[in-house]
Parts: sequence; structure tokens; C-alpha cells
Amino acid sequence: MKNMVDIDVILDERYADPKVTIQTRSRTSQVENIIQAIESAAENEFPLVPGLYEDKVELISQRDIVRVYTEKRKIVIRANDKSYVSNKSLSSIEDMLNPGRFFRISQSEIINLYKVKSFQFDIAGTIGVELEDGTKTWVARSRVKAIKTIIKGER
Repeated sequence: MKNMVDIDVILDERYADPKVTIQTRSRTSQVENIIQAIESAAENEFPLVPGLYEDKVELISQRDIVRVYTEKRKIVIRANDKSYVSNKSLSSIEDMLNPGRFFRISQSEIINLYKVKSFQFDIAGTIGVELEDGTKTWVARSRVKAIKTIIKGER
């Protein structure tokens, strides 16, 4: 049949969260519909995050969030090359976020692990983080052991 989708489910204990790979000849409308269905199912479990941008509240998909941090006593959500402001506390936003995707690297910052470009280990024991949007930040000393566990895939 022409519109059939061949689905393989492979159980692997290395993955805490499902990983989906789509293999196809080209990106068709059928492929786009499959992607939308998967994203929709994932967003049902982890809600959209509200953020204020240019006097409008926008709902931000968690997969688009690069980082959430405190700046000048305000909570900033960085996503889609925009900086949104939130009236929620960092802790309340953290409670909304997918714990398999987000990690609190310090008292004032949460990063999306899927948006990390690289980690840089310093001789002094600190860890620098470069995110996909070019932002560079640091893991607090108190969180170094936990982030190393994640990097090793032992989470």
C-alpha cells in the first residue's frame, strides 16, 4: 500500500525518553504530519511555557527553549532567537519543564540539554557550556558532578 508507514519499536535501556528517527526518501506532507503528531503527543505531557515578548504573551514549545535564566531580577526565557520575560519564578518554570531535556546548571540558570553545542572542561574542575545560539555559560561547582553524570549517559 502506498501510504503505509513501517514502524519499528526497539526497546533499549540506554534511552530514558523515546527517540524517534524517520527514514524516508524525501520530506513529504505525510512526513510533516507524522512529525506534528509526535510533537503534539510530547507537548501534551509537557505544557507550552508562556512568555512575554513585545507586550504580547506567546506560548513557547519546550523544544524551542535554549535556556531560562535570571537577569536583573527578571526571569528570561531564550527561544527562537527571542528573549521572553516570565512572571513565574525559575522554580515554577523548572517544574513545568521536561526533566529529561532540561537541567539546572546553577541557582539562576536552566539549560536545554538538546541545545548544547559543546562542554568545555577546565583544569580547575569547572565546566563551560556553549549553546547552539552561541551563548556561553558555566556550570556551578555544586552541579559539576551531576552534569558529568548526564554527559556520561548515566542519568
